[in-house]
Amino acid sequence: MVRNRRRLGAWLLAAVVLVVALVLYDADRTGVGDPKAAPSATPSAALPGPATPASTATQSPSATPSPPAPPGTGEPSPTATATATACTSPGACGYPDANSTGPRIALERHDTGNMSVRKDGTVIKGWDIRGSLDIYANDVTVIDSRITSTNWWGINLRPGYSGLRVLHTTITAVPGKGPDNGGVNYAVSNMGGSSIEVGWCDISVFGNALSMGQGDLHDNYVHDLVAFRNQGGEWQHTDAVISGGGNKGRLTVRHNTLLNPTPVDKGATAAVGLFADTGVVSSVVVEDNWLAGGAYALYAGGPGATGIQVTGNVFSTQYHPAGGAYGPVTAWNAGGAGNVWKNNRMSDGRPVEPAP
Repeated sequence: MVRNRRRLGAWLLAAVVLVVALVLYDADRTGVGDPKAAPSATPSAALPGPATPASTATQSPSATPSPPAPPGTGEPSPTATATATACTSPGACGYPDANSTGPRIALERHDTGNMSVRKDGTVIKGWDIRGSLDIYANDVTVIDSRITSTNWWGINLRPGYSGLRVLHTTITAVPGKGPDNGGVNYAVSNMGGSSIEVGWCDISVFGNALSMGQGDLHDNYVHDLVAFRNQGGEWQHTDAVISGGGNKGRLTVRHNTLLNPTPVDKGATAAVGLFADTGVVSSVVVEDNWLAGGAYALYAGGPGATGIQVTGNVFSTQYHPAGGAYGPVTAWNAGGAGNVWKNNRMSDGRPVEPAP
């Protein structure tokens, strides 16, 4: 009997020890695995502290980030995030538009007509000009102004003069007005023998908006070019930037929005047209631009062209699926000395390579 009581007591004691052990084990397991019990690894949103970028806040330690967009393309690679792929217009991609170009101050109206500037160092600032400017002087600056022209040009630098700067200015025209029904015309023309600067300008209507063999064209918004038919019934060619070759200095076309919406059957040529009309094309940089429209978005110099650097440009599909009506680029001289083609893409992320 005593032996049975001892055996029963031993079993009861063992049962109590087992229950206690199970309780302690469960408590320890809950403290490790239950997110309510464990301290948060990420600070609460309610706590003060620096904000965490969304791209890293939700990324696991083992995740591989999407590769960044190539420099200057304005569009991501096909594996980029949804936020980046939503960048489908020049302004959204950081390229110039109506909000980042043109005058920054109030303007005073000046009905100048076709005015000639003949004093070196002249500065025209804050003018709302009804007319055009013909520059027969050195180091002239046109800044924070607006030009509405009925002439063949908005601003024309004559041969033998240099140092022209056109900054933060709107340059437009009245369609069909001026010699030869508008004819072949230019918003800014460089007939001089040295580089000029055109920057942060809003340019429209003129068929060949920026015409020069050498210059520094940057941060401009060229748009809404208008087809012109001359008095002989011929459609003029239209280009946002045009160069005829034979230049002595460098032409730099950097970080512009260059749009040519003109239909091909009404004269559209290019967003950037580098043509060997007056000599071999050389020393041209076309970098980090948003290009759209024309028969081809870029005419790249043709046979014999050298020193042509085309890098980091976006060929937009906004007018044509291929950038231009027939493709993004033509006349690329792959074997030319110093010619570089790199990191150029369509706005949907596809790489652009010129045809052999």
